[in-house]
Amino acid sequence: MDRRIFLGAAGGAVALAAPAVAQGNPEVRWRMPSSFPRNLDILYGSCERLGRRVAELTDGKFRITPSPAGEIVPALQVLDSVQQGSVECGHSPALFYFGKEPALAFFTCVPFGMNRRQMAAWMRYGDGMKLADEMFSAFNCVFMNFGDTGVQMGGWFRKEIRSLDDVRGLKFRIAGLGGLVFERLGAVPTQIAPGDIYPSLERGVIDAAEFIGPYDDEKLGLNRIARFYYAPGFWEPCSMGGFIANRQAWNALPPHYRTAVEVALGEIDTDQNARFDALNPPALRRVIAGGAQLRAWPREVLQAAWREAHGLYDDLSAKNPNFKKVYENYRAFRNEQYQWFRVAENAYETFAFAEAARS
Repeated sequence: MDRRIFLGAAGGAVALAAPAVAQGNPEVRWRMPSSFPRNLDILYGSCERLGRRVAELTDGKFRITPSPAGEIVPALQVLDSVQQGSVECGHSPALFYFGKEPALAFFTCVPFGMNRRQMAAWMRYGDGMKLADEMFSAFNCVFMNFGDTGVQMGGWFRKEIRSLDDVRGLKFRIAGLGGLVFERLGAVPTQIAPGDIYPSLERGVIDAAEFIGPYDDEKLGLNRIARFYYAPGFWEPCSMGGFIANRQAWNALPPHYRTAVEVALGEIDTDQNARFDALNPPALRRVIAGGAQLRAWPREVLQAAWREAHGLYDDLSAKNPNFKKVYENYRAFRNEQYQWFRVAENAYETFAFAEAARS
């Protein structure tokens, strides 16, 4: 039977169905504090994009309003606020909360871990999402990846790092497990919210700071107060953002509202990394033209950091069953990815990038 004829012949059915449709599209308003300041237009801009896309996909019925770090929630307390239900969701890297549960760091990045593409493969087609859901359920939260920066830079230093001796005693702003690695190398790591990095470096509270890469580092003004710029950020071979939702609030959403969030996050996952890839090269040229001295880590530092990172993973695994469970799964996937990338990706890049530099 033609559907239009059926509906026309059953006017009563249409009248009864209309309230059900309305109930399936309720007006929902969520707040989403971010760990990042408003002037970081890629990271915080992704929050604004999420809000716009979810509204578009739900005919304006479901609106998520972002707020920058510190406006309603301090930058490093987003998870706590979502867990308690003070806000419905938040935008914050999981590694900011490794002090609560070290295993959470795997859902952002870990030293000498996987790059962006490898992480996406683990999250989507390995056990990453399943393990993330298990770990975040302990905090009454749901977690989904929210964009990625790609591999990051190694940070801004007032003094040149020529050997391990120059690392010892260094007061270094660094996030996640990377701080524990530098602590094992003799540095004094501290985790400082993004918006507080510049004044801390300017006042000498810290000697060095890492954040993301040229585009965002320039926006924070780090190139104005430290001269030596190191690469790569071996503790952040990617940096996967986090959408964290209160579990009860998430489960209460109509299924198509949850789908709208997932679709928007999927779009952002591609777009955010593309924006960083497009904007970092000209930003790097600008900071170098402004006096930044680009440096590579001494091999001695990299080799010592590799040893200490894997020693740290073994130590944490011995103490923490959650960490051991996630690490063993992550490491097996990582090692297989490393082998494949050596065959194809790395072999191509090593040749082509070198030839392009010579031409």
